[in-house]
Formats: sequence, structure tokens, C-alpha cells
Amino acid sequence: MTFPATRLRRLRRTGALRDLVRETRLDAGDFLLPMFVIHGHDTYEPFDGIPGHGRMTIDRAVAKAREAHAAGLGGVLLFGIPAGKDELGSEAWDDEGIVQLAVRAIRDAVPELVIATDVCLCHYTSSGHCGVLHADGTVHNDESVELLTRVAVSHARAGADVVAPSDMMDGRIAAMRAGLDEEGFSDVTLLAYSTKFASSYYGPFREAADSTPQSGDRKSYQMDPANGREAVRESVADADEGADMLMVKPALAYLDILYRVRQATELPLVAYNVSGEYAMVKAAAERGWIDERNVQLETLLGMKRAGADVIITYAALEAAAWLAPTPA
Repeated sequence: MTFPATRLRRLRRTGALRDLVRETRLDAGDFLLPMFVIHGHDTYEPFDGIPGHGRMTIDRAVAKAREAHAAGLGGVLLFGIPAGKDELGSEAWDDEGIVQLAVRAIRDAVPELVIATDVCLCHYTSSGHCGVLHADGTVHNDESVELLTRVAVSHARAGADVVAPSDMMDGRIAAMRAGLDEEGFSDVTLLAYSTKFASSYYGPFREAADSTPQSGDRKSYQMDPANGREAVRESVADADEGADMLMVKPALAYLDILYRVRQATELPLVAYNVSGEYAMVKAAAERGWIDERNVQLETLLGMKRAGADVIITYAALEAAAWLAPTPA
């Protein structure tokens, strides 16, 4: 039927009606909060490029994890800043490494909280690359996969619920699943950064994690932003290799990819609302150009509507507070 019998505005007439027929909803439990952990005690080093976030020692990370749990967040995603770096990134798989220590401390303090860990070598290698370099400066795929599997197993041994490889090496999901299973960690969830683009939106993160490559770039292993069909192939391949969850990173400029991956698989799908996306909203809000609360929630809602089940976002705690019911 057409107008005037059909009047679509009827369902928009009041707030109660809009709430009743709302198709997509945000909840604090949808969010994972990224956290950057360093060695030491009672130290917090704020980031210029990611307002409200900084590097923190494990005692501070435990307190932040408690705050995340109290806010009803789905969990936390840990990134480690090592005491030192070398060509292989060896602290990454050291059972006494920074992430492993943080996982154990948070697990003891907040046992109910989901703890996910970023599995990569870029924070730990002297080159800043996500794998081991050949003499010519290119990344050795298979040798890197072997080391990354050690990292995943070490994180699982520490007590991580979810290990999330972000390196984009070929075959690493199958290798990690086999490695985890062989070591008795068949119940540990494998979240693949399955479609990770070589994006310019990562700038603030690279400063925060001290992971900028010392030479070259990551375009030979991260996805070309121009390629949509290849992006879906990457996600389907990781699903076939044994991933339990898939990710699209970044999210805001790649909502079409989120939607296409959602159509290609029934696995839980994660969107990473990355540092550059978050920083742009913060910067515009500071200048009074936008309403931060409304723009941030609309941005997250768009990611959810495009197909994300879970969103990794630096706005997790703020969004949880904004979404909390108003006391009667």
C-alpha cells in the first residue's frame, strides 16, 4: 500500500514508539576496552593522540579492569609494551612477559571478566614489523607464524580467554589452533584479525604502542584498502582454518566490508573502532563542532547495524555510561 494509507512516520511519532520498533541496539556488553600495559608500578603515561587512555602498569591495569567489569563491558583487550626489544620480539612469548603477567593479575582480581590479548610481534621487535625480517627487509611468513603460535600458547597458559592474532601472516590461524590444541588449550577462543587493512587510521595507536616500523611499511601483509572481494576471502579463509571469531579493522571506513563478511559467515563478527576514528571524534568535540556523545554512539550503532556483534572501542567506558539506564 502507498501513501496516504501507508504513513511510515506513524512509528516515529513518540520516543516510546521509536524504542519499541528499534532494530539495532547497543549494550555495554558489546564492547571490549583496549588497554596498554607496561612494566613498573603505579605509573600511568597518557597518550596525546588517544585522549583518556595511556600506558599503565599492571596495578593500574587491574584497577581499570575492575572498572570495566563494574561498567558491564564485555571484556578487555590487552596490548603489551615490553621492557626491551630484539630482532625476534622474544618477550612476546616469554611466560614472564608483560602481557602474561597482566593476564594473571587481572584474572586473579576479576575472574569473571573476559580477557583478550593481542597476538603480534610488532610491539616487541626492534624492526617494528609484525614478523621476522629477511635480509632484504621483507617479512618471513612461515618463521613468523611459528613464533606467533608460541605467543598465543603463552597467553593461553597465562589465562587468556581469547587470543587475537593481528599480524596478517598467511596460515597463522590453522597453526595457532593446532598449537593451542596440542598444549591442552582447546577451549581458548581464537579471534582472528581476519580483515585488517593497511590503514592510515592507526596513527595514534602506533605512537601509543611504539610499534611504527623502523623501515618500509606493512602493505605487503596488511590488506589493500581498495580490495573488498579479497577482504571477504581473508575472513572466509580464517574461518576455514579454525577461527572462532572474525574481525574487520578499521571499521568506520569499512562498513561495507563488515556487511559483506556478515553475509559470508555465521561466526561472531568484531569491529575495531580504531584510534584514529576515536581521536577524530574527540578532536571535533573539543572544538565544539559536534556533540561527542551523540556522534560516538551513532558511530558505534552504525558498526553494529552493519553486522558487528562486538566492538573494540576506546570509547567503551564512556559509551557504557551513556547507555546506562537513568535512575528512577
